[in-house]
Order: sequence, then structure tokens, then C-alpha cells
Amino acid sequence: MPGDMHKNVSVQVDSDFALLLPSGVYEIKKMEPRSKIRTIIVFCLFLAIAGIIGFGYFCQDQVCALSKRAVILQSSDILAYNELPLHQANSINGNGNSGGGITAMASKSSAPQNIIANAGLSYEDVLNDDFQFDMDGHDVMVFLHIQKTGGTSFGRHLVRDLDLKRPCECQRQRKRCYCFRPHRNENWLFSRYSTGWKCGLHADWTELTSCVDVELDKNEGETAKRRYFYISLLRQPIARYMSEYRHVRRGATWKGSRHWCLGRQATAAELPACYKGKDWLDVDLDQFAGCESNLAANRQTRMLADLALVGCYNKSSMPAHERDRVMLASAKRNLAAMAYFGLTEYQKMSQYIFEETFNLRFAIPFEQHNTTISATAVQNLRPDQKRRIEKLNGLDIELYAFAKTLLFQRFEHLKAKDTNFEQRYANLGNIYFKQGVTEFNWDSNVEDGLSTDH
Repeated sequence: MPGDMHKNVSVQVDSDFALLLPSGVYEIKKMEPRSKIRTIIVFCLFLAIAGIIGFGYFCQDQVCALSKRAVILQSSDILAYNELPLHQANSINGNGNSGGGITAMASKSSAPQNIIANAGLSYEDVLNDDFQFDMDGHDVMVFLHIQKTGGTSFGRHLVRDLDLKRPCECQRQRKRCYCFRPHRNENWLFSRYSTGWKCGLHADWTELTSCVDVELDKNEGETAKRRYFYISLLRQPIARYMSEYRHVRRGATWKGSRHWCLGRQATAAELPACYKGKDWLDVDLDQFAGCESNLAANRQTRMLADLALVGCYNKSSMPAHERDRVMLASAKRNLAAMAYFGLTEYQKMSQYIFEETFNLRFAIPFEQHNTTISATAVQNLRPDQKRRIEKLNGLDIELYAFAKTLLFQRFEHLKAKDTNFEQRYANLGNIYFKQGVTEFNWDSNVEDGLSTDH
């Protein structure tokens, strides 16, 4: 009856509960005492919490998300790297195995997980017999461009002078090139001249590894599983420092740099400005060297290190000497695991190593210019100035010595494998059907302009 359909049903619920059956009739069922239910719930919660804690702290390092032991191992592992013989440092990774150095190291870091995924293939991986840089696949070369190392000229070589099935298409007005794969419009090169400063002006290792994948997904409108190959150039530290000084003195600032680490930018308190106004025009060398927050000092070490290991730009997170040790060890390790690096002072050797590593050929020989404006400036330093600059760049000096020895080792290794070495080396850059368009001269190309993005 209609009246029955709207009939209110009142059920007393104390130690019982009401169950609505399909017929629309309520059935009263007996409940367990509340104290017993509470006991069961508390016991289940206790088991869950104990399981999480036990799993987090006592499981294997590769799996645990909460383990402090992983972070402790990370720091001791990194610092021990400074003491390794170079032939071991060239191939060892975070687990003591050859190859994959950066990836294995980062897997123990407290840094974000995207750093782990994007740290790139190591030099050892590249040397595998079955390896090939796959332009048609999802391989991406990522150029870590450190200021005043000749990176502007090298970047131009990458987009203009490589012998490719599908050469980069450069637009002179925009200073930008489209470096696409042979059969589709996807980037194989992540650099200033191909993609722009997508991860910030002169992004460092910490910034690039946390950013490059996201930016390429955004740029190409899709998510892809890519293999990354990090490359970079280093330069003799005192000459590089003087080159940066000269550049800043003429008005360069690099204000567009983000200094991004662990999800945030460095604060003004962490990186106080060295000057007031829009630039540091006409600064003298003593003032330049006297600013404690001037990032020109040990710039190469800082830009190659995993800054998450030292609290980013917060220098109060650990003692200065400990911070320096960790940064230097991390920079050495990341450099040794990079797919490729070159030295500005060894152009021909660096060109040969690049070509043999990636099985790509430049259509122009890199030119060596031993006498530069910066080299002359170094010679004209007062003894006290030179000592001060050497002290300021002590980490970079040690890193460069490490890099130089490692470069020569790689050169000898590749040379020994090359049955046609003498002819190859004598004819670097001579491709009969293609003529190069770029001249490698790091003083004329890098130091002439006042642009803040060099």
C-alpha cells in the first residue's frame, strides 16, 4: 500500500546493527562488544606500523625508501671514491660494479627519484660491443655547458658540423637549430642551440638530471622511455676563472640561472649578490675574488656534483671541509661516468674520443689555440693574486688533474682498438663530401660578445 512505502522504520542499535535485505526488510544482527572491536583494530594498526618500519629500515638498500643506512652508505661511498686508483674510478659504480656509475650512485641518494631515472648511460655502457647511439630510437645527448670552457663553440659544432642522415636545420636569426631524428620530429640533442635553456641558463648536473625528461615530454607532447648520454667540456681552472672574470667585467651576469636543487631555487640568503645594480661592470680582480658567494670559484666542481648530497646551497648543513670533500668526490664520479667529456686544451684528442665513442664524425677539425687572452692574463697576475685564485679554485684544480689523466686513459684505450688509428687521427674532420662551417676558437667565439647567456 502507498502508506506502507513511506513507513518509517526505527531500529534500536546498541550492541546490534541493522542489515537492509534485498526485500527491503531490516534484519537485526548481533554485534561483537565494542571493546573487542577496538582491540582488533589497534592490533592491526600495530602490525601495519611495525611492518612499515621493519621494511623501511631493515630491507635491502635498493628497495628501502626510509633507510638511513642508504644515505650513510652514499656519503661514505662518495668520499671513498676520492681515494680510488684512477683505473678503478673510471669504471666503478655505487655497487662496486663496472659501468652505470651515475645511475647506481643516485639510486642510494636522498635526492628525488627523477634524478635516478635521468642520470644517463655511463662511458662504460657506451663502450659495450653491441652499443650504438640510436638516432632512430629514443637516445638523447645532453650537453652540460659550463661557462667559459669553450662550450659555445662546441655547441655550434654539434648542431652544424656533424655528418648526419638528417642534418640539424639552423635558423640564423633565432640562433636555434632543429636537431630531429631521421624519420620523425623528435630531438636527439638537448643543448642551448637545439632546445634552448629549457632547464635554466647553464643548468648544472643537479638541475639537468631532475629536469630534462619532463621538459622533453612537454616539448614533444608525449612520454617516452629515453636513454640519456651526458656530455661536457672542462677547462684549465685558472684560465677559465680569468675568462669568467673578463666576461663579468664587460657586463655579463647570468642572472637567468635558476640554481635549482631538491625542488626549489637557492634563496638570496644562500647566494647573496656580489654587486648592486644590474651588473658588475668594470669590477677589479681583487673585488671579484673577494666576494664569498661568487660562483666563479670552483664552478666546474659545483656544476658536476650532485648538490643534494651537500644540502644544495645551504652551506650551514655541514662543515665547509666536509662539503668540499663530498662535492669533489661526487663531481669526479659523475664526470667519470659521463658518456663523454672533453678538455678545452686538448681539442684534437677530445674530437677523436667523441667520434669514436658515438660513431659520429665532424666535418671540420677542431682547432687548438694555445695562446689566448685569458692565458696572457694569467701570466700577468701578481704572485699574491695567483695564489689567491689557486686557493679559491682548489677543488677545480684537483678535478681537472683527475679529468686530464682520465682523458688520456680513454684516448689510449680507444687508440689501441683502432686498427686504422694513424690515418684516422691525421684526417680528423676531413669528410670529402661535406665541408664544415664552424671554427673552434674559444676566445674569439666565447669572449667577444657581451651576451649574458654565453
